Amino acid sequence: MRALNGEAYIVVQQFGDHRLERRYYEVRFSPLFNKDGERIGASSTSYDVTERVHAEQQLAETREQFRVLVQGVSDYALYMLDSNGHVTSWNAGAERIKGYRADEIIGQHFSRFYTAEEQAAGVPATGLETARRDGRWEIEGWRLRKDGTRFWAHVIVDAIHDEAGEFVGFAKITRDVTERMESERQLEEARQALFQSQKMEAVGQLTGGVAHDFNNLLTVIIGGLDRIARSKPSAQASRALDMARTAAERAAGLTARLLAFSRKQALQPTPLDLNVVVRDMTELLHRTLGEDVELEGVLSPRLWRVELDRNQLESAVLNLAVNARDAMPDGGKLTLETANTYLDANYATKDVEVVPGQYVMISVADTGTGIPGDLLQKVFEPFFTTKEPGRGTGLGLSMVYGFVKQSGGHAMVYSEEGQGTCVKLYFPRYYGEAPVAERAQTAASPVARGGEVVLVVEDNPDVRTYSVTSLRELGYEVVESFEAEAALRLLAGERRIDLLFTDVVLPGKTGRQLADEARNMRPGLKVLFTTGYSRNAIVHQGRLDPGVELLPKPFTFEQLAARVRAVIDA
Repeated sequence: MRALNGEAYIVVQQFGDHRLERRYYEVRFSPLFNKDGERIGASSTSYDVTERVHAEQQLAETREQFRVLVQGVSDYALYMLDSNGHVTSWNAGAERIKGYRADEIIGQHFSRFYTAEEQAAGVPATGLETARRDGRWEIEGWRLRKDGTRFWAHVIVDAIHDEAGEFVGFAKITRDVTERMESERQLEEARQALFQSQKMEAVGQLTGGVAHDFNNLLTVIIGGLDRIARSKPSAQASRALDMARTAAERAAGLTARLLAFSRKQALQPTPLDLNVVVRDMTELLHRTLGEDVELEGVLSPRLWRVELDRNQLESAVLNLAVNARDAMPDGGKLTLETANTYLDANYATKDVEVVPGQYVMISVADTGTGIPGDLLQKVFEPFFTTKEPGRGTGLGLSMVYGFVKQSGGHAMVYSEEGQGTCVKLYFPRYYGEAPVAERAQTAASPVARGGEVVLVVEDNPDVRTYSVTSLRELGYEVVESFEAEAALRLLAGERRIDLLFTDVVLPGKTGRQLADEARNMRPGLKVLFTTGYSRNAIVHQGRLDPGVELLPKPFTFEQLAARVRAVIDA
C-alpha cells in the first residue's frame, strides 16, 4: 500500500488466463465516531483506477520520450514561445545552432535572433501575426548567433492550441541551411558562368565567321586609301581620305572588340610593370581626358610584375578612361591606382573563374554620375551602354572584360549613383625571371636592304595584290602564291627567300602547316603570319604560340613595312 496525498493505492496481483495481471485501486479512508464524538474506527471505499494509472504512466512515458527526442535532435533548433514571443523551452540543437544555453535564453524574446535590418522592418512581429492568423509562418533569412556571426536559417513557426482550442503559444523550428544556400548560390553562379561562356562562344563563332573575310576587305580598303594618300592628293581629297580611313579603322576596331569580348583575339603577352605602363600613358590620357578632368596616379612601390599583352592593356585602360570622362561632363577627377593584392578562397566564391592567389590590381576611379545598382550586373555585356543613343557601341567594357578574362584575370565594378564609379582589374602575378619587355622601336627607314626577297602566300587576290605592291614599293623583291603547295614548290628551288609572309587561313594546308614544312626545308627561314581570325592555328588559350610573329588584318602600309623589317632583322 502507498499513501499519496491522503489517498492509498493498493496493488493487487490477480491471476487469470495463465498470466499475471496487475490492477490498481484507490482506497479512501473515512474515520468513524460514536455518539460522544470519539473516534472508534474507520471505513474504507475502494475504486478500480487501473485505467487511469495506465493513462498517467503512458503520458509520463510519452513526455519523457518527447523530451529525449527533442533534446536528441542536434540538427534543428526546437523551442517553444509563449503568446508574446518569449522563449519557454530550449533544446540541445538550439544551443548548438544559436550558441545560447537554456538558462541564458528562456524568458528572452525570440526577436534577438534576427538581424537589425529585419528587426527594423518588423519581420519578427509580422511573422508571429502570420502564424497566429494562418497557423504557420515559414521563412528563410539571415539569423544571429550569440557570438554575433550570421547563418542562413530555414524557420517554421506553428501556432499551438490547447484541447479546448484556445491559443497558447508557438512552436518554432530553425535549421542552419547556410551550406545549402551557399551551394545553391555557387550553382547559380556556375549557371551564370555557363550562360556567359555560351554567350561568348556564340558571339565568338559569329565574329570569327565574318572576321576573316571582313578584315580582308578592310585590308584592301585601308591599303587603297594609303596608296591614294601617298600620291599627294589635293586638300579636299585629303579630307575625304581621312574620313574614309577613320571609318575603316572604326570598322576594324568593332571586329577587334567583338573578338576581344569573346576571348578569340591573339594575345602577345610579355612581362610588364604596370607602374611603367601607367606612367608611359600619362600624356595620352591627359590629351584624352581634356582640361576639365584632373588625373591622379596612386602607384604602389615594389609592384609585382604581370605577363600581359601591352597593346591590349593600354587599350583597356584607355577605354576605362574614356568611359570615366564621359561620366563627368562637367569635369571631375580620375584616379589610376596600382597595388599588390591577394584574392583568397572566400573571395573566389564570388566568381567561379577566379583562382585564389596573388594578383596585381589596377583600378580606374572617377567622380562622375555613377551607375544605377540594377544595371551593374549588365555593364560587361556586349552592346550594353548607359550612354545616349549614338554615343558608343557598348563594346568598350565588354572588350576590357574579355581581355582580362583571357589573361587569367578578374574584373569588378563598384559604383553608386551620384558618387562615381571604380573599375578594378586583377591580373595574376608573374613569377618568371624574364626581364620586363620594352616597347619595340619602329625602324627609322623600314625598307628593303640589298635585294631581300619576300614570299607572299595569300588566297584573297585583292589582299595579295595589295601586299605584293606595297612590299615592292618598299624595295623588296617579291614572289607570290595563292596556296601552300605552290609555295612549297618555290621553296624547294634555289631562289633566295628571306621571309615567308603567309595568311593563316589558306585552302588545303594552313599557313601554320606551310611554315612548319618550309622551315624543315630551309632551317632558319623567317616567317611572318597575317590573319583576320586565326581559328586556333597559331593561337592556343588565347596566346600566340611561342616564336610566332603575327601582323593582324587589317594592316596599313606603315604597319606592314615595320613588321616585315623587324622580323627579318630579328
